[in-house]
Amino acid sequence: LRIWISLQIGIIGGSGIYDLEFLTERKQHALTTPYGEPSDVMTLGLLDGVECVWLPRHDRAHRIMPSKINYRANIWALYSLGCTHILATSAAGSLQEHIKPGDFVILDDFYDQTKQRKTTFYEGEIGDPSGVLHIPGNEPFCVETRLVLKEACKRILSDRLYQSRVHEQGCVVVVEGPRLSSKSESKVFHSLGFDVINMSTIPEVLLAKELGICYAMVALVTDWDSWNDSKQSVTFESVAMQLKDNIHLLGKIVREAVKVIKEREQYWPLIYQEKQ
Repeated sequence: LRIWISLQIGIIGGSGIYDLEFLTERKQHALTTPYGEPSDVMTLGLLDGVECVWLPRHDRAHRIMPSKINYRANIWALYSLGCTHILATSAAGSLQEHIKPGDFVILDDFYDQTKQRKTTFYEGEIGDPSGVLHIPGNEPFCVETRLVLKEACKRILSDRLYQSRVHEQGCVVVVEGPRLSSKSESKVFHSLGFDVINMSTIPEVLLAKELGICYAMVALVTDWDSWNDSKQSVTFESVAMQLKDNIHLLGKIVREAVKVIKEREQYWPLIYQEKQ
């Protein structure tokens, strides 16, 4: 793949985050990749002096549903612009009693229930020079970048709030969408011990891993999905309310994570090269 040149952080915003107000010296860059066009123009700029590239996953007007996102173009675009890291956000539903709306989950594993998505750059077609690649799945998210998100949450939240609202690991069930889960589906996911559910982690995390990018995702819990008969099942109104109440805090966590990555810059070249 490639050698370390300099630190550059891609930031992918999920539902509710359509702009990074604290990104300065902005330049918009429209590009096309071998896999088509990404969700939106890429916005290059500085975040507290660190070079970053901003991309809203669903575009700035949230016009692209999860199944229609061109994930390969998105990740390839960030890669082609030199991103060494990707910090991603996502809204998610809770599948367990101890994870409540308003909580943050630093994901460490996934269970893939998608059906229609291109999940690799290496399709192994006859004549394809990229060939076939089998990547390990035991640690899909970058361990070191997950620790960055953990530290960022600690700095932004009080000790009490960190203990009550931040989950340092979690397995996400990724469904195709745009339909939300039935009660039976949700109860099965709950019974299997999965922590949260969303529609966007796959194939994003897999594609980043194939390209050796340090990728981590923090999920904002917005609802109870539909497994818990004693709680209100997910509605778009409940999701919107949680996003409105917590999106500013999520943005602060991402901003602080960029600072933490910069503080640890001396360690990243070796970590990055080990992923190539």
